[in-house]
Amino acid sequence: MTNLNDYLTIKKAASFLGVSPMTLRRWDNGKKFKATRHPINNYRLYERKQLEKILEKIKTRKPLD
Repeated sequence: MTNLNDYLTIKKAASFLGVSPMTLRRWDNGKKFKATRHPINNYRLYERKQLEKILEKIKTRKPLD
């Protein structure tokens, strides 16, 4: 079962990665890094595990898939 505590809001996810929320929106729209949508309000949510993987790619300067 998925726990919503394992997900971050766009603002918190952007802060975690050191990018702006607009950057995350662009990545989502460009299908570089897809967000999960909240089941009730349809807001973007980002899984912490995926954010950690993206952060490693950013640190090693690897392109996003």
